[in-house]
Amino acid sequence: MNGFAFLRAAMVSLVCLPIQLHAAEDWPTYAGQEGGDRYSTLDQINVENVDQLEVAWSYRTGEIEKYKAIEWAIGFESTPILLPQDAGQHLILCTPLNRIIALDPATGEERWIYDPNMNKVPWAGRFNCKGTTHWEDPLAATDAQCKHRLILATNDRKLHAIDARNGTFCPAFGEGAPIDVTPLVDALEPKNQTRGFQLRSPVAIVNGVIILGGTANKFKDLSSNNGAVRAFDARTGDLKWVFDTLIREPEGSPEASDYTVGGANVWTNMSWDSTRDLVFIPTASASPNFYGKYRPGDNRYANSILAIRAATGELVWHQQLLHHDVWDWDLPTNPILADITKDGEKIPVVVQLTKMGMVFVFHRETGEPYFEIEERPVPTNGMPGDQLSPTQPFPVKPEPLVRQGISPDDAWGVTFWDKGKCREAIESMNYGPMYNPITDQKTLMFPQVGGGMNWAGGSFDPRTNMLVTPVAQFPYWVQLVPNSEIDPKSAQNPRAGAPEGPPGYMTGSDYGIMQGPLLSPFGA
Repeated sequence: MNGFAFLRAAMVSLVCLPIQLHAAEDWPTYAGQEGGDRYSTLDQINVENVDQLEVAWSYRTGEIEKYKAIEWAIGFESTPILLPQDAGQHLILCTPLNRIIALDPATGEERWIYDPNMNKVPWAGRFNCKGTTHWEDPLAATDAQCKHRLILATNDRKLHAIDARNGTFCPAFGEGAPIDVTPLVDALEPKNQTRGFQLRSPVAIVNGVIILGGTANKFKDLSSNNGAVRAFDARTGDLKWVFDTLIREPEGSPEASDYTVGGANVWTNMSWDSTRDLVFIPTASASPNFYGKYRPGDNRYANSILAIRAATGELVWHQQLLHHDVWDWDLPTNPILADITKDGEKIPVVVQLTKMGMVFVFHRETGEPYFEIEERPVPTNGMPGDQLSPTQPFPVKPEPLVRQGISPDDAWGVTFWDKGKCREAIESMNYGPMYNPITDQKTLMFPQVGGGMNWAGGSFDPRTNMLVTPVAQFPYWVQLVPNSEIDPKSAQNPRAGAPEGPPGYMTGSDYGIMQGPLLSPFGA
């Protein structure tokens, strides 16, 4: 995850036209509807009047002002959701410290606040909440308490169910108290980094089943945390199933005897298809980031789409989009569920955007590639003892959305002088094609750990079969540093090992890491 690409602010603004509001359209999940297509039929704002937009209101959460001492650990990334009329039609957002705030969408007036009283000790380096998820209980009476629920997963590993109408805790959930997920995390090895394991992203809710991922410190410890996906009953909070996302004891790897491999977690959001009872789960790399000596093989289920039966936890199909990841190219955003119209027939597909700038498309029910995928040779001259995959999957269509790889000829500058300096900087590093291995020299990545398509995701227009997505393109370097050469004092810095921070230890590994963007002498 791109550690410096978050907003250091805590304000929500709404822009609108200076004309009468039209009827609202519900937006019950982080990415719109359950399929995550971020598509709306609303057309009040369009190309003819977009230049007339004005600020209608603004609202400050007050988090940074209230918690100055931990300001460095606060990142505001919440995407609000809009509830249906019978749930109050509140605009719902969550703050970095997991307060849920309900606003009047037309005026910005505060309606209610739910405070989970979260533990505010920043074990994992920062606080964040990307959003909440709305669920309507089809078995409850129209006016029943908690007929409409908001499910919140908090940084301190708690699961809350709140009445969406008034912001009170649902008494039948978790026997009247939030569910502490920590014992479940500790029940499955590895658990070295449990204090740093957080719940930041919105949950999936499929036919009354809550599916939960989590964020782990994959660059702090060789074994990190288990990346298991867990499911709970949305009414009671009872645990339904656990799916282990990684095989942790690779056959024939004695190096793994002292440390079990973690990661393959789901730090981003998911999508689901209630009709088919499927949840589509994008997984991260195995631990540790950037160094794979202790996790030989492809690392099954890491860097993959998992299609899981929500009722049972059964794996229906999976596709791995990157083998033996040493680039921190986690699957960063929810798969988009779309119906592609071809020759008059609608075909249900899953579209996965990636940090490599490639778009993978699969049949939703079978996992068969919609466009052909080729295994192409890639460099394998990585660190000694690290068995890199000799091939990586490349979709034949569509073409990559970003450039892949970099050379000194790509240097750019405002002036002849800084262009030359940029060229020299590239020449001094380990540069090359996209899958150039990370080494103990500064290795230049293009695309970087936060691009081409990161957690912002994309949108699919079913009328035109068109996918629209932002991309990130800038060069970025990563370097493995022997742990024996890392200053113990600087390694205590909360930013150690993070982008632009000092070198960070990787417990149990031969190496720690440094990483950051490639900048010109002018900072460009």
